[in-house]
Amino acid sequence: MVGEAKVARVRLVDVAVRVGVSPKTVSNVVHGTGMVSDQVRRRVQAAIDELGYQPNLAARQLRNGRSGLVALAMPDLREPYFAEFASAFFRAAEERSLNVIVSQTQGRRDVEAALCEGVGLPALEGLVLSPLALTGKDLGKRRSAVPLVLIGEHGQALATPNVPHVGVDNVAAAAAATEHLLRDGRRRIAVIGVQEEGSTATSTLRFEGYRRALAAAGVQFEPALVGTVRHFNRAEGSEAAALLLTSGAEFDGLFCFNDTLAFGAVYTLATHGIRVPDQVRVVGFDAIEEGRFSVPPLASVCTNLHLTSESVLDIITGADPNRGGRQQIPFAVVDHNGSGAVRGPVRKIFAAVGEVGTG
Repeated sequence: MVGEAKVARVRLVDVAVRVGVSPKTVSNVVHGTGMVSDQVRRRVQAAIDELGYQPNLAARQLRNGRSGLVALAMPDLREPYFAEFASAFFRAAEERSLNVIVSQTQGRRDVEAALCEGVGLPALEGLVLSPLALTGKDLGKRRSAVPLVLIGEHGQALATPNVPHVGVDNVAAAAAATEHLLRDGRRRIAVIGVQEEGSTATSTLRFEGYRRALAAAGVQFEPALVGTVRHFNRAEGSEAAALLLTSGAEFDGLFCFNDTLAFGAVYTLATHGIRVPDQVRVVGFDAIEEGRFSVPPLASVCTNLHLTSESVLDIITGADPNRGGRQQIPFAVVDHNGSGAVRGPVRKIFAAVGEVGTG
């Protein structure tokens, strides 16, 4: 159209002509390779800045046979834990000069299975998936050669020598959270987060840890102190706490299977005039940032999101030779109310599927 001018893309050869050097010399400056004097390097960089030259990343990736892209697929980025994991993953990827694309699965099996096959995705260095509905059968049919790493509790059961899983030992971490309450003298410890339908992997593992800790301390398990939920969110935590209170159950400790459940529970306890942590001490799981600034601050299991991200990317980039099976990440129970921190496993544990202990 009249009045519109097409702006020509500045080419590497244009920079070379401006400086009076060969295109190879400009290429060496751009990629930091070859022998180029400081004087020539400064002249080339000045011309690059003046002309606005931008290297053709796609062409470079094609020559190198690498895309520099990693996909991160999570159920719901509205949930604080997933948002904070994504943030930690972005930082770890940036340290490795990798770019990240994000997909939200809503926990749908068809979406998770399609992503595993690379449907709708560009060329990738690897795929990181937190599944809620994927099955071993789905993985067994997978034909994509893109490295796949699973995170999250549902993914733990799906790990194979070729499809690794990275995460904390949920049974041991839940036991540590419960032990934290026991050490504080709490003996009637309620729990919120048990699920009876849907994706129950997280609930099952953390409930097992809770019961193990009670048994080890000689404290009898009481079904009346169990609060069930459908989803891990504030509303469900609040409702479960209200049901425990109206049932007449007496408790002086409360372990919630994630922090958002805990926030909802603490709200309900406060509205019923129950002082936290004086009358009821509460421990959550995930140690999201909001917990540090809640009133009172929330004790919680820290799952080392940055270390998890680094470990995942080490597997994808080949920096970790122990890439198969399940890799456990250290955890810690962090209490900002002055009770200190209870450390979990202090080392990475690499084990074949079926040989991972509880730390």
